[in-house]
Amino acid sequence: METPAFLDRDRPDVPDLVVPGGVTPFYLKGRPVRGRMVHLGVLADVLLTRHDHPAAVTRLAGKALALVAALASALKFKGSFSLQIKGDGPVSMLVADCTDTGALRFYARTEEDALNTLLAETSTPTDRELLGNGYLALTIDQGPDMERHQGIVEIAGDDLATMASHYFATSEQHACWLFLSCKMTDAGWRAGGLILERIAGEGGTHVVGDADADANWETATILASTLSARELLDDSLSAPELLHRLFHQEDLHVSQPRALAYGCRCSRARLVDVLQGFSNDDLDHMAQDDGQIVMNCEFCNIDFRFPRKDILSRAEQD
Repeated sequence: METPAFLDRDRPDVPDLVVPGGVTPFYLKGRPVRGRMVHLGVLADVLLTRHDHPAAVTRLAGKALALVAALASALKFKGSFSLQIKGDGPVSMLVADCTDTGALRFYARTEEDALNTLLAETSTPTDRELLGNGYLALTIDQGPDMERHQGIVEIAGDDLATMASHYFATSEQHACWLFLSCKMTDAGWRAGGLILERIAGEGGTHVVGDADADANWETATILASTLSARELLDDSLSAPELLHRLFHQEDLHVSQPRALAYGCRCSRARLVDVLQGFSNDDLDHMAQDDGQIVMNCEFCNIDFRFPRKDILSRAEQD
């Protein structure tokens, strides 16, 4: 039986951090609008600074974390919800995921030469300039016994919020309004987001007649667009306070907040299981001069070291 991560005493020293009010759901009663406000707070700094990326890449990654937190918290599932973007730009792959319990992690793969060339031209490239052309995928993975649900669209738009909106418009035929931000502040890296979803007239419980729906949706998005990045990333401003500023005249109802946490799920037990799938010849080739096999977790950027003599190929153990 695989050792659970929390019982793995050889697990690396990674943060045990939970932000209790990371996601605040809300809806506008009598209007076809529901949404979530995301405040990663200090969690953003802890997650983002484990990787030595240039600021432009870090900003993109922070927005990706806020996005998956906002989207995952709207779903009823057991497992993980992930965003994966593959493109031909300097950031060739970006992965961020959030579990049903709010555990977050991310990984960004960069092409160093292309990234340096872009940053020499501009210190503040757009998300599209970083990612290039490619595709964006959103996936719900509930384990090996459940079918994965995935939607894929081409990358469209200059920023991640527009790319996500394009996904919902084309793949889900679902109207969404998104605002994502990530910046270095006096308190460290901060990231957050605001997402509005238009509830379908037939399926929503907080919906007025169709004649008013367009106007109510437009009003909500106009009000939401007055939110600034400075307000969103200010630790002294709570989500309920900001939502009240935006929607207090729209019959705002704030729901129970949901926690977010540092969520890398790596462990020595899992990596040993992976290594045992290789042949002994392959394991010998992996071993360094000191007899150690080193494996790096791309999400939390931790090196795991295994003495080669302690790892036996599963196929050759008999």
